[in-house]
Amino acid sequence: MKRRWHNIFKDDRKAFVLAMDHGNGLNVLPDMQKPGEIIKKAVAGGIDAILTTFGISQYFQKEIDNVGLILRIDGGTSQIAVEKSPMENLYSIEDAVRLGADGVLCMGFPGAKNEDVSLKNLAKNAADCNKWGIVLGAEMLPRGFEPAPDARNPENIALACRIGAELGADFIKTQYIGDKETFRKIVEGCYRPILVLGGGKIKSDEELLHMVKEAMDAGASGVVMGRNIWMHQKIEKICSAIAKIIHENAEVEKVLEEM
Repeated sequence: MKRRWHNIFKDDRKAFVLAMDHGNGLNVLPDMQKPGEIIKKAVAGGIDAILTTFGISQYFQKEIDNVGLILRIDGGTSQIAVEKSPMENLYSIEDAVRLGADGVLCMGFPGAKNEDVSLKNLAKNAADCNKWGIVLGAEMLPRGFEPAPDARNPENIALACRIGAELGADFIKTQYIGDKETFRKIVEGCYRPILVLGGGKIKSDEELLHMVKEAMDAGASGVVMGRNIWMHQKIEKICSAIAKIIHENAEVEKVLEEM
């Protein structure tokens, strides 16, 4: 697994992952009409890995080239479904191996209505990844996508991250919450690397880069970012700015000037 790990996490133990796994249930048009073009620009900008779907993994291997490949292996219902079902495995770890993936990622929803489904999936995936030498990432979100006032408070985020580590995830993807000191405690309470998700809301460049900088200063090991990259007008430049903050500890003002 060591070789696969280093295809995602660089020598500084940090990773910048482009998320393009939205299309397995959400409408990504027109912004993701040409996945290959987005991937090429992001690779040129300095991403370390891509988190994506089975289809993109199959048909855009040339564009993905030598960056790390993480396959989204679970899913549920689409955005047009009348009734939502829990997230379940769609693909096996063997499927990921055949694709040449370095890692896989699945959801973990502690506290959600069907938390047992996602947590059992996560545990099974951990065992299978260990068998095949594949890196496992767990997207740990308290109560899943269910709206609740306290769902994403620091205590719940910390608990969710620790549960993901205990069930066998190699790295955790979760939401950056609170200030640097609050998030630092979350990182310290989880003995696996935490990558911060980019969030669905489109942010200004300055706001986005400050979030990345704060998360890294708080001890995060990188980011997994989607819409704020593939909906950006200057994909290569925003990727370059984020990569410099993650791997070079660059200041936000400096990378904004370069953009």
